[in-house]
Amino acid sequence: MKRVTVIVLDSLGIGALPDAKRYGDAGTHTLDHIAQRMEEECGGLHIPHLQALGLGNIEGVLRVAPAGRPEGSFARLSEASKGKDTITGHWEIAGLQTQTPFQTFARFPDAFIAEYERRIGVKTLGNYAASGTEIIKELGEEHKRTKQPIVYTSADSVFQIAANVEVVPLATLYRYCEIAREMLVGDLQVGRVIARPFTEKDGVYTRTADRRDYAVSPPAVTMLDLVKQEGQTVFAVGKIQDIFNDQGVTESLHNKNNMDGVDHTLHALSEEFAGLIFTNLVDFDSLYGHRRDPIGYGKAIEEFDARLPQIFSAMQPEDILMICADHGNDPIHSGWDHTREYVPLLICGEPVAAGIDLKTRASFSDIAATVCDYLGVGKPPAGESFLAQILKRP
Repeated sequence: MKRVTVIVLDSLGIGALPDAKRYGDAGTHTLDHIAQRMEEECGGLHIPHLQALGLGNIEGVLRVAPAGRPEGSFARLSEASKGKDTITGHWEIAGLQTQTPFQTFARFPDAFIAEYERRIGVKTLGNYAASGTEIIKELGEEHKRTKQPIVYTSADSVFQIAANVEVVPLATLYRYCEIAREMLVGDLQVGRVIARPFTEKDGVYTRTADRRDYAVSPPAVTMLDLVKQEGQTVFAVGKIQDIFNDQGVTESLHNKNNMDGVDHTLHALSEEFAGLIFTNLVDFDSLYGHRRDPIGYGKAIEEFDARLPQIFSAMQPEDILMICADHGNDPIHSGWDHTREYVPLLICGEPVAAGIDLKTRASFSDIAATVCDYLGVGKPPAGESFLAQILKRP
């Protein structure tokens, strides 16, 4: 009974792509810069299990020591799509490349905002590009007084709506997002509308775990669809269900945080099924990358690393585990947004040969091609399978 688990360490990039300068991201390296800060302030980045799998053996990774005899196979993946956002990265992992980037906005047109306010029945605050944590500090008090939702965007293709759940009920916030998703089409289409609920106590603002993403649907089949079409199970853990707008998903589990996501992955691994577990761990990106917190990011990687033995123990004889990322978010880079980087790929499990260096691959979609090849479910739109290179020889 073959199964593949793909865990996305959201935003753990490993160095600027050749075209990174066009995106303002020359010189970025999320992992190495985190490791450097951890060395300077915490005595190092302690990730023995990721290191043993071969993270430090991947081309371009300089500040994680290579394993003498890596226990997994490994690769550096290039992004073939245009962009550096969550949907673009995850769709490419799933075998669908995006050559026309989603639109981004510095602010949304006044005519749209006016019609949106008419539809939701209340004025809005904001409508500019900002860090989510900063804008709720700036406008949180006015929001509390007026009950007007805070709308904002970023360098990603997003329309984000933030509200204090003690001021605007969560169901109302979700309704505001559903209306925005209906309206943001055509020339105004964005990749995601995101609900950003928060709380406030004594002037301290905290975003809650009730975030919800309203994405556009993939325009073609992905590995999720191919697995589901063959009658196999697709567990979507974290925001995977939202990213793919429920397309190709058979079971979904939303996360409160990274460790909850690991717990959900372990729950899925305990079930008897053939197919795919697709997990996103978003805290790396949302709590540490966007907030430019390299130490918090490093400790979160260590926390994930400490859970890997549980995942290994839960795997069955035919299981394969792949650990990757969807873009970068260098916490010492300027600004608050994603960075255009290579991403790592680590592969392990009883069927997988140890120490196979797959070098630099042309696309994240090679993951999808390999997953589909192993599960016997047909080929995704893009990607080249490396299955024959990593399987143990009889």
